[in-house]
Amino acid sequence: MMTDILAIPTNVITGFLGVGKTSAILHLLREKPANERWAVLVNEFGEIGVDGSLFEGNHRSEQGVFIREVPGGCMCCSAGLPMQIALNQLLLRAKPDRLLIEPTGLGHPVEVLQTLSGQHYRDILDLQKVLTLVDARKLSDERYTKHQIFNQQISIADVVVGNKLDLYQSEDKPALEHYVKEYGNKHAQIIFTQHGEITTQHLAGKTSFTNHTHHDNHHHSAEEKPSLAEAPIPKCGYIKAINQGENFHSIGWRFSPSRIFDYDSLSSFLSSIKAERIKAVFITEQGIFGYNLASDSNITVIELDDCVESRVEIISADVTKEEWETQLMACISSSH
Repeated sequence: MMTDILAIPTNVITGFLGVGKTSAILHLLREKPANERWAVLVNEFGEIGVDGSLFEGNHRSEQGVFIREVPGGCMCCSAGLPMQIALNQLLLRAKPDRLLIEPTGLGHPVEVLQTLSGQHYRDILDLQKVLTLVDARKLSDERYTKHQIFNQQISIADVVVGNKLDLYQSEDKPALEHYVKEYGNKHAQIIFTQHGEITTQHLAGKTSFTNHTHHDNHHHSAEEKPSLAEAPIPKCGYIKAINQGENFHSIGWRFSPSRIFDYDSLSSFLSSIKAERIKAVFITEQGIFGYNLASDSNITVIELDDCVESRVEIISADVTKEEWETQLMACISSSH
């Protein structure tokens, strides 16, 4: 099936919620050589799937960038089938010169790497450096340092990227260097940056990951859920989806493209939410915009060229709030 697709340079770019993975990939895509085709497989914890729309609003297949999403939690679950199906389809469509894979911040990167380095992909993919983004300020928070996935992400990294350097205190940088020395790969490179500004130079080179040195106790569910990221939107004009796992909750909505949002009301609503993570794309009366918020920063807004429909995903450590839906619906413009 893929006999003409061989040894594609492949990088896994991982990191916990809100650390800047999407910004880093967008930055790399801006550096992509004009004559190359790149593919991005992106996995999200939430069921709705927003990252694909954010990427496609900035980069399109006409520019040599091909995007595929796997929403709904860790993409290695269900015996790896969601990831393998999406990856196979992406590779056949894109025939890329490079593949970037972004697991969800709450996913299990060891099992993703085990699938990618397994027999099925051994000749197809050339597994290169694994990059893990870390916000060093989180090392003082036990919700991170005692979280198995946070530590697993550091342990498998060939390059640890201390992101958000512009927000660090004097002790944060040496704290990350010490933490990586204690818990990371002994050959790992540590770099520091802000706004996810990494370069293509950090991608090249073989990964030190091997199946033999990593064992994960994560158990897969054999149950496959229908994808709400692609289901038809019913007559009511929207779909809501919820998910939970790894001590986090997500709630998301997809809206019919006929629903136009009021830009000012929407900005006020999104800025008022206290959550670990907000990602959204919205069609408003002022244009199409992408929204991005991590728990420790203000919401950022970028104008997009296009999107198919409005989507939003909110991830919270607490149970999601019912009033969010009422407030969100109130942002739909009555004049459209």
